[in-house]
Amino acid sequence: MADLESIYRQHADAVFRFLMSKTGSVELAEELTQETFYQAVKSIDRYDGTSRVTSWLCGIAQNVLYAHLRARQKDPLPLEDVPEQPVVSTEDVVVTRDETRAILEAIRELPDPGGEIMRLRISGGLSFKQIGAILGRTETWARVNYYRAKQSVIKELNRDDE
Repeated sequence: MADLESIYRQHADAVFRFLMSKTGSVELAEELTQETFYQAVKSIDRYDGTSRVTSWLCGIAQNVLYAHLRARQKDPLPLEDVPEQPVVSTEDVVVTRDETRAILEAIRELPDPGGEIMRLRISGGLSFKQIGAILGRTETWARVNYYRAKQSVIKELNRDDE
């Protein structure tokens, strides 16, 4: 039991941020994080150690999210439910509400893996190393695909301004 508590303390934040990036809802991400660890305990005998624990847990979290969405038949990121927050946090740029919506919509329309990486990075606050681990790739792969996705968003926003 002490091992399970240790695993929870070590990985709950990463699972929560992963789910937060997918749902945009703190409450739902918390609920699904708890369900993820419940499912992990139930299936611990199937963990073979070939992947990182965080990757395994995020895989379970994704399945838990899909089950939740099937039950509720909702869009995983309804634009209306995305919390209002600045997308660019390190720059001294004031982004209006309409601009924020346009950026979030452009990100939402991105095909995966770029779209997923941007959501994990921006909404989930995950590092490129964590994103790479979750998606079973390298940190460099996550960085390159994030950059490409960011360029696509910029290109789309510039096209809308014309």
